[in-house]
Amino acid sequence: MSQTVHPSSAAHPPARVRLRPTMSSDLEFVLSLEQDPANLPYITPWERTQHEAAIRFPDFRHFILEAGPGLHATGFLILIGCRSRHQSLELKRMVVRDKGQGVGRAALREVKRVAFGDLRAHRLWLDVKKRNTRAQALYQGEGFVVEGELRESVKVEGGFESLVVMSMLADEFTRRRAQGLELA
Repeated sequence: MSQTVHPSSAAHPPARVRLRPTMSSDLEFVLSLEQDPANLPYITPWERTQHEAAIRFPDFRHFILEAGPGLHATGFLILIGCRSRHQSLELKRMVVRDKGQGVGRAALREVKRVAFGDLRAHRLWLDVKKRNTRAQALYQGEGFVVEGELRESVKVEGGFESLVVMSMLADEFTRRRAQGLELA
């Protein structure tokens, strides 16, 4: 799994974000974000056909992130395991174009609300490249717990890279909500 998310700075509170189901007409935008040199070090891009399948397959949720006053497209995310009998959802990918404006944090909060509320997940997990320390800080700040490391599990130019596995459980989300740390 790969993520490219940068936490909002103290100067930028979480933005307003809406998740909208991705349509085939959005795929050029999605592919352009994956090929952006600012994102490539942190993700493993998919082929167009993989995104097309994720849009159609019921176990996946593929969303466009819309933000700002006009709710313009600013990123995308993919959830996997939406029909899993184990109630364990994977945040497969989240890519944000407008970094440093709180969009990633707001999107992550909305994903948790969808996962634990709408989809009734027991566990929401992700893995992130070890070098993506900004994303790890965001996830930890949003209540995700480090479970471990998949050592040198992704082949990259010049060698291999490790992935850090992180998760949140429904009980942890409920406690955070009671403390006012999550969306109502």
